[in-house]
Amino acid sequence: MTEEQVRALALALPEVTEADHHGRPSFRLGTTVLATLWAPGILNVMLGESEARAAEGGAVSLLWWGERLSGVRVDLAAADEALVGDLLEEAWTRRAPARLRRDRP
Repeated sequence: MTEEQVRALALALPEVTEADHHGRPSFRLGTTVLATLWAPGILNVMLGESEARAAEGGAVSLLWWGERLSGVRVDLAAADEALVGDLLEEAWTRRAPARLRRDRP
């Protein structure tokens, strides 16, 4: 996956925008960061602990913020579109208000 492909997937989600996050591109729902292109070829996706642990393996490793599990780190060179799309969708679903989730097919 390329960063442009990630950007297209993220921005296709309802009301997701791109904004700077400490000098890096992030994808947000409102003010909440869903994912960040952290370094070349690396995407951090903010997930709950159970979702992060379920996704771990292959291109996906756990993302720790200090001692707190905050999501997953995706190696884009080893990831495919379906995986990245599912992870972004999960991050969006966790944070989307009911009105947006209701309208999602």
